[in-house]
Amino acid sequence: MAVSRYQKDTIISAQGRLATAEGVVRIRQAFAAGRIATREIVLTESQRLDGIASELYGDGRLWWVIAAISGIGWWLQAPPGTRILVPTDINAVLGLV
Repeated sequence: MAVSRYQKDTIISAQGRLATAEGVVRIRQAFAAGRIATREIVLTESQRLDGIASELYGDGRLWWVIAAISGIGWWLQAPPGTRILVPTDINAVLGLV
């Protein structure tokens, strides 16, 4: 099952729920601390974040993970030529949220 950025997960914290924005912050903090390995991709005319997530992770709904690490608010804000960072281990990232 994919982790949706629109869900709240009661498993994450015994004290409450972790909302989407908190998950994005955790991902960005872990990346800044060097705990998430990435590789850079320059988007071509035919590439979108959901397509890349589908190809690399098997689930296009994980586009938001790429957007979070790349500092993109919405996948439509990534035109051709945009340099994005793609986590190389999606399980490490999802373990944060």
